[in-house]
Amino acid sequence: MEYFVEEQSIVRKIWGKSDTVLFIFAGAAAEFALNKAVDWLYFTGKLPSDPLGRLFATVRYARMIVFDPKEEANKAIDMMRKIHGAVEENRGAVIPDWAYRDVLFMLIHYSIAAYELLEEKLTEAEKEEVYNVFYRVGVRMGLKKLPITYLDWLPVRQDHLMADLQESHYTKDLFQQYKKHLGAFRFKVLLEGQKLVCPNRVKTLLQFSNFSLLTPVVPIYKLSQKFNMDQWIKTLLLPKAYKAQIDELNVYREKN
Repeated sequence: MEYFVEEQSIVRKIWGKSDTVLFIFAGAAAEFALNKAVDWLYFTGKLPSDPLGRLFATVRYARMIVFDPKEEANKAIDMMRKIHGAVEENRGAVIPDWAYRDVLFMLIHYSIAAYELLEEKLTEAEKEEVYNVFYRVGVRMGLKKLPITYLDWLPVRQDHLMADLQESHYTKDLFQQYKKHLGAFRFKVLLEGQKLVCPNRVKTLLQFSNFSLLTPVVPIYKLSQKFNMDQWIKTLLLPKAYKAQIDELNVYREKN
C-alpha cells in the first residue's frame, strides 16, 4: 500500500506522539496570533470561540496526511483547500498565497523544534525529509513560490517571519481566549512552553524572555515517559473536556 508519508519516515515519529504534537501547536498558537492574516481565522468565529477545539480538528487533518494511505491523504489535503475556498467565497475575498505558505512554514518549523526539544537533534537529511513532506502538501494545495529544498527554505522562512508578523488587537484577543479556555495555570504553562519552540522573531514581538520555567522540567518530563506518567501529566495540563482528544493523539498512531 502506498502512503503519502513513508512508514519509516521521521515525520511519522514526530507526529506519532501526543507530546510532540502538543508542542507543535503550542508554538503555532503563538505565531498564529501574530500573523497579519489572522483576521481570516476570525471570520467564521470558530477559532476565538473554541481555540482548543480548532487545534484538535487541525491535528486530525494532519494525522490523516501523515498516517493514512496516499489516496486518503490527498483527499484530506483537497478537503482543507475546499474548506478554505468556501470561507473565501463567503467573505468575497481571497486568502493571500503568502498566508497559506506561512501556515505551512509553521508546521515545518515546529515539527522540527518540538521533536528536537523532546527527543533528539535531527540530521540534515531528516530535516530535509520533514520539509519534503510539507512541500508536497503545499504543492497539492496549489501554493506558489515554495522553495524546493530545506536549505532553500531557511532564508525564505526568515523573510516571512520579518514581513508577515505583527502584534495587533487580534493578538491580544487570541491570547485572552487561550487564557479563558485553559485557565490561569494552564495558560502560564502554555506561555512557558511557547518560549521553548518559538523563533526569536516571535518571542521578540510577544515580549517573551529567553528563559522558560519549563527548561529544567523538560528532562524530568522525558524521564516520566519511561514510567508512563506522561499521560497523567498531559491530562493535568489540559482541560478534562479534551481528555478523549488527548488519548486519540496516541491511539491514531497505534491504529496505523
